[in-house]
Amino acid sequence: MQDTINIENYNHKLIEEKWYAKWEENKTNILKKDKATPKYYCLEMFPYPSGEPHMGHARNYTIGDVIARFYSRKGYNVLHPMGFDAFGLPAENAAIKSGIHPKESTFKNIDKMRVALKKLGMTYDFNDEVITCEPQYYKWTQWLFLLLYKMNLAEKKSGPVNWCNSCQTVLANEQVINGRCERCDSEVVRKNLSQWYFKITRYAQALLDDMELLSGWPEKVLTIQRNWIGRSEGARINFKLLDDKENIKIPVFTTRPDTVFGVTFFILAPEHPLVDKIITDPKIKNDIKKLKDKISKQTDIERGSTEIEKIGGFTGRYVINPLNGEKVPVWIANYVLSDYGTGAIMAVPAHDERDFEFAKKYGIEIREVISPSGNVSKDLKEVYTGEGIMVNSGAFNGLSSAEGRKKIIEFLIKNRIGNAEINYKLKDWLISRQRYWGAPIPIVYCEKCGTVPVPEKDLPVVLPYNVDFKPTGLSPLAYIDEFVNTTCPKCGGKAKRETDTMDTFVCSSWYFLRYCSPHDSKEPFNKDDTKFWMPVDQYIGGIEHATMHLIYSRFFTKVLFDAKLINFKEPFTKYYPHGVITLGGQKMSKSKGNIVNPSEIYNKYGSDTLRLYILFVGPADSIVDWSDSGVEGSYRFLGRFWRLINQNILNLKKYANYNSNSEIDKKLQKITDISNLSMLEKEYFRKLHKTIKKVTEDILRFNFNTAISAMMELVNMMYKYNDEVKPQDANYNLIYEATEKSILLISPIAPFIAEELWSRLGKKFSVHEVKWPDFESEAVKEDMVVIVFQINGKIRDKSEFPAGTSEKEVEDFAFSSEKIKSYIKGKKILKKIYVQDKLYSIVVA
Repeated sequence: MQDTINIENYNHKLIEEKWYAKWEENKTNILKKDKATPKYYCLEMFPYPSGEPHMGHARNYTIGDVIARFYSRKGYNVLHPMGFDAFGLPAENAAIKSGIHPKESTFKNIDKMRVALKKLGMTYDFNDEVITCEPQYYKWTQWLFLLLYKMNLAEKKSGPVNWCNSCQTVLANEQVINGRCERCDSEVVRKNLSQWYFKITRYAQALLDDMELLSGWPEKVLTIQRNWIGRSEGARINFKLLDDKENIKIPVFTTRPDTVFGVTFFILAPEHPLVDKIITDPKIKNDIKKLKDKISKQTDIERGSTEIEKIGGFTGRYVINPLNGEKVPVWIANYVLSDYGTGAIMAVPAHDERDFEFAKKYGIEIREVISPSGNVSKDLKEVYTGEGIMVNSGAFNGLSSAEGRKKIIEFLIKNRIGNAEINYKLKDWLISRQRYWGAPIPIVYCEKCGTVPVPEKDLPVVLPYNVDFKPTGLSPLAYIDEFVNTTCPKCGGKAKRETDTMDTFVCSSWYFLRYCSPHDSKEPFNKDDTKFWMPVDQYIGGIEHATMHLIYSRFFTKVLFDAKLINFKEPFTKYYPHGVITLGGQKMSKSKGNIVNPSEIYNKYGSDTLRLYILFVGPADSIVDWSDSGVEGSYRFLGRFWRLINQNILNLKKYANYNSNSEIDKKLQKITDISNLSMLEKEYFRKLHKTIKKVTEDILRFNFNTAISAMMELVNMMYKYNDEVKPQDANYNLIYEATEKSILLISPIAPFIAEELWSRLGKKFSVHEVKWPDFESEAVKEDMVVIVFQINGKIRDKSEFPAGTSEKEVEDFAFSSEKIKSYIKGKKILKKIYVQDKLYSIVVA
C-alpha cells in the first residue's frame, strides 16, 4: 500500500486505514510491558455510552492518549485502560421512548464508541475493558455494598429527598442543578422516603485532611471539595422549649456563639419532627401546614440561595435562651434545612444576612451584639457579619469576638447547656434509585429476621431482562414476582428482595481498581495487582465531577484502606481537568442540536487532524470555541509536514547515495561537534534540540498547544534550510537527524502520519516503540549577553542574561539589586531607559 500513497499529496484516508489495520493485527497500541519496568497508570474518566463519542470525549481521550504514549516512550510500563459507565437513567429514558431495551441500546452504543476510539488511534486494550452493566462487574459492586454494610457504613433510613417527577426517582443533592434534574432538566421537589445511604459523613474530616496528599491536583478543585464538605467549627447550644412537660431541649449549631445574646427569634426547618408536635393552636397548625406545603415545592438548592424570598410562620411557641433567660419566639422558615446542622437555628438578625432580611419582613427585633468599634449603634441600618467587640452581652461585654467564642463555649460546657462542636455541610450519600437500569441492591427483607444481606456466594443478584421499565414511582423490579419473592438466607423462610437499584456513581467509584485485574473472577481486584498499579498516576476528566465522582471515589478508597484491602488512601495522585469545547459560545449538546461529531471530522480530514486541532486550539484546561477554519489549518500543517519529510527522504536517497530506505540510518553519523557547522546549520541544530526540550517539557505540563507551536517553528526552520541550501551541498547528517526527530516528536499527537513517515524512513519497527528523543544540553543553552546598569549615566552594576530577556525581567533584577538600590534609595525616579540586550539606565533627581 505504501507505493500507492502519493508523496506529494497527504492522503489521510489511505494512511489511517493502512495503519489502523496493522495496529489491530499486531496489537501495537497496547502499552503494557513486563512488571520489571516502572509503572505509569494513565486514566481518563470512562464514558457513558450514549452513542458516538462527542467532542468532549475526543478532547479528554486525546489528551490522555498523548500522555500515555509519551510515558511509554520514556520507558514506563503504562496501564492505559478503557471501559464504559453503562448503567443509568439516560439509557432507560431512551428505552421508554423507543421501546428498545436498555441492554440492547447500551451495547449497541458501546460498539459505536469502541470503533470510534480505535479510529482515533487510542492506545486502549479493549480485551481488558470493564463494562459496569455486565454481571461480572456489578457482582463486585454488590460485594462492595455488602462490605460497607458490614462496616456499618450503609443504612436504610427515612428522610426528605430530592424527587424528579419526570424520571420518577430520587436524586442525590449533587444531581440537582439550579433546582432541576441534571438528567432531564425537570423541576425537582422534596419528598419523604425510606432510602439507602452510604455514611460518607464519617469520612468528612479524612477527605479534608488527606488533601495534603493531593499536591498533584489543581487548587481550584480542592477548593470546590472543601466548600462542598463545608467544615465549620462552633458550638452546640441547647434551647429549652417553654411551657413543656416533656422538658424538650432543641439543639442548634452555630459558628458564632459570640452572637448568642443577639438571638431574637428561633427557627425550625419545616420538616423538623418537632414542628407538628409542639404546635397546639388549631389555626396556627392549619396555617403552618399550608406554609409547609408551599415550601415543599422549593428545592434545597433554591432554599439555600441568598436570592430566594424568605417566607415563614410563627408556631405560637417559645424557647428560652440559656445565656440570658429571655423568651424567644419559635418560627419555621424556608431558608432553614432539616439536614443541615440540627435542622434548627438561633436567629441573630443584626449579624446574619438572611436573618436580617427575615426580621425586617416580619417586624422582629434586631439587636446589635458585635460592634466593630465597641460602641453600640443608635440605629442599626445594615448587617454587620465581621469580627468585633461584644456589646449588649452581659458579663461578656468588651471581649473580642474570638475571645468571646472561647469564653461562651467554656460557659456552655460548665453549665451543661452545650459544647464545642465541628459540623459539616456534606451529607450522607443517597444511593437508592427507583429505576430499572442499575445494579440491584443485595438485600432481602424477612418478616422474621428483618433486613438480611445477600450472602456473597449468591452474588450477583442478577438484573432480570423481561421488565416493563416505565417509571411509576416504584422500581420496575417491584412488579417482577420472580425477582421480588425469594427465601431468607438466614431462616429459609419467605422473604422479599430490595427492589431499588444503586446510583450509577457507585459503579464508577471503584472501576479504576478493577482495571488492575479485569478478568479476576474470585475477587473485585487482586491485592498484588493493585499494589503494583495503584494509585492512578494521572487522572483526566471534567471539573464538573469535583463534587460527585471525585469525592465518591476518594471515599471508597478510604473505606477499602480501612478494610485493609488496599495500601493507599487516595486513588489519583494527579488530576487534570480538561476544558470544554463550545460551538458559537454555547456548550455542545445533542438535545440542542449544536454539535460537531468527531466522526464528521475524522472522515473528512483524518484522525490525526482532529487530534492535532483539539490539542492546538488552546490550553487544554480552557474553554475553546470550535472553528472549522482551525481544523482546515491543522490539516494544511500535516500536509506541509508530509511533503517536507518525503522530500527529505528523497534527497537523502538521491544526494547521499543511499540505495534503500533500510540503509539510511546505518550510514549517517550523529552530530557531536557543531564547531564545524555553518551559521545556518548551527541555527538549525539548535532549533531542533530546543524543540525537543520544549515539546518534552510542554507535554509534561499539558501545554500541548505550545508544544505543537514549537513543532511548527521547527518545520519552518527545516523548510528554510532546504530553500537556502542546494541539495547537493546540504548536511545530510543534520537533515536526517531533524527528519527522524521531528517524526518522533509529532508521533504521540498524530500517530498515523508519524507511523507512515517512519516506515518511509526505512524503519522496520513501529515509531511508537522507539525511545523518546533526548536533547543536547549544550545546544539548548541560551546565548548570553552582559547588560550594563547605569544610574545618571554612571555604571553601577552589570549582569549576564539570556539574549532576548524582556524589559520587565531586567527591570525586576535592577530593583532587587542591592548595589542599585543603594544609589536610588529615597530618590525620585525621573526616567527609565532599556536598550535590548545592552543597557538599562535609570535617571534620578
